[in-house]
Amino acid sequence: MLNIAIFGAPGVGKGTQSALIEKKYNLVHISTGDILREETSKGTELGLKAKSYMEQGQLIPDDLIIGMLEKKVDENINAEGILYDGFPRTVKQAEALDVMFEKKGLKLDTFLCLTADHDTLVARLLNRAKDSGRADDADVNVIENRIKVYNEQTLPVAEYYKNQGKSVEINGIGEITDIFNTICEAIDKVK
Repeated sequence: MLNIAIFGAPGVGKGTQSALIEKKYNLVHISTGDILREETSKGTELGLKAKSYMEQGQLIPDDLIIGMLEKKVDENINAEGILYDGFPRTVKQAEALDVMFEKKGLKLDTFLCLTADHDTLVARLLNRAKDSGRADDADVNVIENRIKVYNEQTLPVAEYYKNQGKSVEINGIGEITDIFNTICEAIDKVK
């Protein structure tokens, strides 16, 4: 089973590229953000717990995310592969993912790290709020906090996977197809 994580700051283009990767490589796409938004809209226990964190632009506690993710992996254990979008977001989550993979006889094949400058991220999120109606993308203060949390708590994950030789940095600015072609080159090296 091919396991790929796509990573980057809010607004860097993970969702856009994930859809293309999922289709080309026939992968199951697991987006922790989408799952949490779905749980929130359904009013489930997980959704209610997560809602207050999401509204403030904070990270969801690791134990909630890890339990939810393992359930999704178990549901898709016979898939050709899984694309993890928005996970892991902390080094603790990355370590937990390694433990989970080892327990299941799996491994993370590559960690795609999309990058873009601060102003581009803010502009993309504000535009996305207009297009999708996502409230967490409409407030500049929430956006700034999300980027700050990413830089302080999430960015160290890239170093964690860099030390394992799995991290591939991808410039997230440019034409969508050019970015996708660069991503495909990285994936094809580990397939």
